[in-house]
Amino acid sequence: MNAENYQKELDKLIEQNRQSSIRPKLMLHVCCAVCASYVLEYLSQDFDIYIVYYNPNITKKEEYEYRFSELKRLLFEMPLQGKVEIIDCEYDSESFFETVKGLEKEKEGGKRCSVCFKERLTYTAKKSLLYNCDYFATTLTISPLKNAEVINKIGLNTEKEIGAKYLPTDFKKKNGYKRSIELSKIYNLYRQNYCGCIFSKNEVDKNTNI
Repeated sequence: MNAENYQKELDKLIEQNRQSSIRPKLMLHVCCAVCASYVLEYLSQDFDIYIVYYNPNITKKEEYEYRFSELKRLLFEMPLQGKVEIIDCEYDSESFFETVKGLEKEKEGGKRCSVCFKERLTYTAKKSLLYNCDYFATTLTISPLKNAEVINKIGLNTEKEIGAKYLPTDFKKKNGYKRSIELSKIYNLYRQNYCGCIFSKNEVDKNTNI
């Protein structure tokens, strides 16, 4: 499957599901409220969604908790169709550092990020099985700074390993990223300028000071 076909495949699947009276259940990994805004507006029309805010890559706990509070505020203020529920998950930054050990000097977007994507998608896939969901997915593909093809390949490989069905996406399509910015302004959402880990923050700070 080519990267440019992910959105077409998703639209096709949604159309097929609309022929049934049963709404599929989706375990959705969410990285932050801004990325979640458009994705939830879009997918809640056709899926019952369980949100898993599993982001051990966010180094500072205060940052983690603030992003989480913004997500919960968005869910309270934003009208959504169907069921949308946050499920419990643990914050464990040490697991991230253990996972990326030896990759600390990788540039943002490189191998370290792929390993991080894999950790979060694996966790989401396992939760998907636990909650008997039909699919699992992630909001990460909405970011123009992240490679949707890489994320989707990791998701599809995780599907083979875990046995949960992965939902390929490219939420940047159909003006998804643009809509997320519009929604972030409407709801006055906190927009961070780095992914979450100390390595991405250091890289942003370095480039900002040049």
